[in-house]
Amino acid sequence: MTEKKKANPTLLEEFRADFPRFWRGIPDKGLFFGLLAVWSALFQFWGNAVFGWVDTPSMFHWAYFVHDTAAEDGHGKLIPLVVLGLLWWKHDELLAAPKRLWWPALGLVLGALVLHVLGFMVQQTRISIIAYCVGVYGLTGLVWGRHWLHATFFPMFLLAFCVPFGTLSDPITLPLRLLVAKASVGFAHIVLGISVMSDGTYIFSEGYQYDVAAACSGLRSLTALLIITIIYGFLTFKTNLKRCLIIGSAVPIAIVGNIVRLTLVIVTADAFGNEAGVFVETKLGFVTFAIAIACMLGIGYLLRDEVETKRGAARRVSMEAKPA
Repeated sequence: MTEKKKANPTLLEEFRADFPRFWRGIPDKGLFFGLLAVWSALFQFWGNAVFGWVDTPSMFHWAYFVHDTAAEDGHGKLIPLVVLGLLWWKHDELLAAPKRLWWPALGLVLGALVLHVLGFMVQQTRISIIAYCVGVYGLTGLVWGRHWLHATFFPMFLLAFCVPFGTLSDPITLPLRLLVAKASVGFAHIVLGISVMSDGTYIFSEGYQYDVAAACSGLRSLTALLIITIIYGFLTFKTNLKRCLIIGSAVPIAIVGNIVRLTLVIVTADAFGNEAGVFVETKLGFVTFAIAIACMLGIGYLLRDEVETKRGAARRVSMEAKPA
């Protein structure tokens, strides 16, 4: 049992074994965390100028409140953890990269500061969130150099998903709601012969009536799929064309998945009544999302070539060969 455990260490065991080596290999940690503390303090005490929040000027408090209350933006709280995980996934590359002070990165920080001032003046905290993330990225380049910036661009780019959509998503969700309503009703009525109609975003029949609300527009699943496909694309493929193809597949997959889900709601409500349709709509959304993930993996499998397959196998062998 002991030999097997050493031959196949768990992720936690690998982290415990590698983190001290990684920590010792990163120079100027005190400088970076000191600068990060000053940068974060700016956004804690002068990060939010929105009317009604004068007693809580923290950008972090505003962002947490929006992420916690808006279902479409709930993923924002998890993104920093995802970024940290991806940075750790690249820790060998980061450890091997040359590290030194690189003053041109100060331009990123100053640009982020100007962006924050602009967001503060126009009372758009979303702009300040972008400025904070760009500034953190710039500080890493300032302390550890341009090679670090290049190696961490992809994980840090995902911080863009920390910006909450809020009401800004209305121009996107309304067309999606109309498309989903018309497509699902058209398929149910023409192909399945179910007596159902739509009026705008309303779906109705004799026994039931539904409104394709903003939460049902597919934006939530689209955002989640975009995040997953971006991660999958950058970790799996080396060419930008294949990355763009797998990321672009998130849009049709999310839309089709949502149409399938609402069609199932219509079929269930027509066969078993309104309560059964509501149950499918509220409880079985994860099924269509799982199917969407399977479709993404299928497309990824078709896009992968022999070189990438061998690279993935070599990476797994290398991870298994690491000493505990």
